Amino acid sequence: MFSSLRYMNKPAARFAAETLVKSGTSSTKRGMSISALSGFEGKNFISIDQLSNEELRGLLDLSKKYRDTYGKGSSVDPTTAPKPLTGQSVSMIFQKRSTRTRVSTETGTNLLGGQALFLGPSDIQLGVNESMRDTALVLSRFNSVVLARVFSHNDILELSKHATVPVINALSDMHHPLQTLADLMALEDHFGDVRGKSLAWVGDGNNVLHDLMLGGAKLGMNIRVATPDGYEANEGVVETTKKLAAENGTEDVFLTKVASEAVKGSDVVVTDTWVSMGQESEYEKRVQEFDGYQVNASLMEQANPGAVFLHCLPRHPEEVSDEVFYSDQSLVFPEAENRMWTVMAVMAAQLGKL
Repeated sequence: MFSSLRYMNKPAARFAAETLVKSGTSSTKRGMSISALSGFEGKNFISIDQLSNEELRGLLDLSKKYRDTYGKGSSVDPTTAPKPLTGQSVSMIFQKRSTRTRVSTETGTNLLGGQALFLGPSDIQLGVNESMRDTALVLSRFNSVVLARVFSHNDILELSKHATVPVINALSDMHHPLQTLADLMALEDHFGDVRGKSLAWVGDGNNVLHDLMLGGAKLGMNIRVATPDGYEANEGVVETTKKLAAENGTEDVFLTKVASEAVKGSDVVVTDTWVSMGQESEYEKRVQEFDGYQVNASLMEQANPGAVFLHCLPRHPEEVSDEVFYSDQSLVFPEAENRMWTVMAVMAAQLGKL
């Protein structure tokens, strides 16, 4: 059934073949970095800043190892590849729908020999007729990991407080750490070492930006952010990013209201949806207030030669032009594929199945 994974999008083949060479990480070094995850067993995965630099490095390298083992370009038959999660299960709580989160988690868990169970709003009584605390305690009796994609970050915190098994934040209104792992993996696949590269964010100061700032700073990237008035990133996350930037020897975080100022001299340009799920009634207002923030060919020309584009999807034409989205500069589809390799790495590390 899953042999079709060997025929994923074409960029994956090139990335898989070039990863070790371009990243400068030998198999021995990769093994050493993965071994740093030995202390990650039993931990929750809530936001990127909770990871040590060594844990972040280990998760990225384990993700690449899984891509090399189970993806296109591998000589290993996925049906006979190692199944470290045999006998393990993950419950997937979805308050908010998602193509990539559900498919990547279900498929990745299956590849590793485990079982994933989808729990949508109509399947369980989460926070309605059953408290978060009771839900966490019940699911912990059945499952090895609880993954949740929710509206409020407080829901993730409540689940992680009471669950007796590891919890994965698959998205909340404050953080989206799985997306950052996928983004950073795509950038390392393309550039190799990203230290010293400049990453520009253009758009809403939202959950995706929060973890990308934190993760980019941890890897030594310079962070540049352009947001309209009233849509700035969380001040606490910005301050944490500034501290991480200082600790990792990067430039101070650059904040502006002008998209071209953030993009000028950048190597990576990133945006996201302007209207998130639950904000549909604000569509007209937001589109007006984000005028001038579309990533198009003119804006990309302000970036450094060879700059690339990221978007976590789904995207809308007002956010990025087709000319950029489907260009050679765009890494959006390898980025999307990486959502599977990275969630596989997180689950395996949490369960000590390295």
